[in-house]
Amino acid sequence: MSPSDDDGYAISYKVLEAGTPVHSSDGEALGTVREVLDNRAEHIFDGLVIDTPDGERFVDAPEVARIAERRVTLALDAAAAASLPERDSAGGPTFTANTRGGRLGRFFGGGWKRQ
Repeated sequence: MSPSDDDGYAISYKVLEAGTPVHSSDGEALGTVREVLDNRAEHIFDGLVIDTPDGERFVDAPEVARIAERRVTLALDAAAAASLPERDSAGGPTFTANTRGGRLGRFFGGGWKRQ
């Protein structure tokens, strides 16, 4: 491994900085981190918004293979990364607990209602 291939130590998504380079699994530079998305209520990494030459793209958390000090590496090759979806400017749906759903409803996944 050459010094230019060294992406540094693995880090938490919570300290990942905007502007960090993003690469495909086959080493192609795709863009830079614009925003880190997380579910703060449950402390879960949700994904990234990256700046690419084609605009802002959303990368879902399972598609991120490694987050390091100097680079984010995706689990996607460059061809698959080219079809990443645009960022949804409205954001995703929000849910709240449905306290009236009852025990059986919660058991079958009905414990949430969309806002």
